[in-house]
Formats: sequence, structure tokens, C-alpha cells
Amino acid sequence: MIKGIFETHINVSNYQKSAAFYEKLLNIIPLHEDIDRKSKFYWVGQPGESMLGIRENYPSSLVQRQHFAFKVNLEDISSAKEYLSDLGITTTNFFGESSEKLLVFPFMPAVSIYFDDPDGHSIEFISILDDPPKPELDIMAWQEWEELHGRG
Repeated sequence: MIKGIFETHINVSNYQKSAAFYEKLLNIIPLHEDIDRKSKFYWVGQPGESMLGIRENYPSSLVQRQHFAFKVNLEDISSAKEYLSDLGITTTNFFGESSEKLLVFPFMPAVSIYFDDPDGHSIEFISILDDPPKPELDIMAWQEWEELHGRG
């Protein structure tokens, strides 16, 4: 029955500031703005695929840090650090360390890069790898994963 997650909404402290941030990201397409409710909605990727909503101080003025990930192509992970840096956005890996050393989650497997929005929400660009999962392994450097599979 369930085909995926279609819609995610986050509470922000200033929806115009957050809108400016999200609108810098590729494939975030403005859909609808409700000035009275201080909210804005976006298509993520192709229109009709998935939606992100931001709303100021809703359900309360307390903005709690949340996490969500945008799916990206594997070839874009390598250039994501430079792309985000050009936008003035600092990136890290899962452990909050330099994104020079990207990490793989073997249980999926996937490689990703992290950054924060203006309210400190944790955002991830993630790409699923074509390799079979190895849930018995701990999180490891992408280079180490590649060597494990004879590609490094």
C-alpha cells in the first residue's frame, strides 16, 4: 500500500529566511506560499513526487531540531561539498567531522553528506549504493568501502 514518503513539514523560526535557504538548493521548486499562515510549500525533485513544507512557529514557537534526507545520485555526492560550500553552507559527515571523509552506512548501504538549515535542522544528501548490504559492519569511510569491494 505505502509507496514512499510524499510530504514532510518542518517548524521554522522565520519562514522567509528558511525559504531563502531552501530555494538555493537544486530541485526545490516553490509550489505555494500562505503569507497569513507564514508557510511555504515546495516540490522536491519533479512536481508531484514529494513535497516539503515550512511553517513559522507551528505548532509552537519552540523549534526542535529535526532530521530529513534528500535522495541524490551517487555522482552528485562527490560534488555536493563544493556545491554547498559555494552556497555558503558548511558540510560534515555523520559524525560531525569534515565532509572530506564521507562515510558509508553498510546496513543500507548508502553514502551521505550533512548540513544544517538556519534553524539547525539536520539535512542530509544521501545516495544508495548498488552493493549488497553488510549490516554486520560498522559505519566506515567511503574509501574503505570502495577498497572492500575492489574499487579502491
